[in-house]
Amino acid sequence: QISLRVVNQWIGSLRSIPYGFTRVWKTPSETQSGEPADCKAKAVALYEMMKANGASDMRLVIGKRTNMSRTTHAWVEWQTEDGNYVLDPTINWMAYRSSDLGSRTYVPSYAYAGSRKYRAVQPKLVAQN
Repeated sequence: QISLRVVNQWIGSLRSIPYGFTRVWKTPSETQSGEPADCKAKAVALYEMMKANGASDMRLVIGKRTNMSRTTHAWVEWQTEDGNYVLDPTINWMAYRSSDLGSRTYVPSYAYAGSRKYRAVQPKLVAQN
């Protein structure tokens, strides 16, 4: 079981890498080189670090940072016995509980967990249908 303290160290390490957008997805080793990396690269690198160290119940998420954002963003969500966490090594220096962030931030569109792919739907729309 990976501790939240260790995950926060990894988030901080990736957060310190300068931001630089690329259309091409970088590999985790390319991201670790210290060259500028975007949210996709940092989220994938964190996901792979956690997976390599035994973490489970994680999803790589593509969505919007806020419901007003014009562009997409990537982050990792991690479900633990202590709660669900948003891990965003592009913007944050540490993990945050999903319940502490509010419904207008980290709005998912797609999630990837291993070889499984998901499309996120708004609960309100499901309830209406």
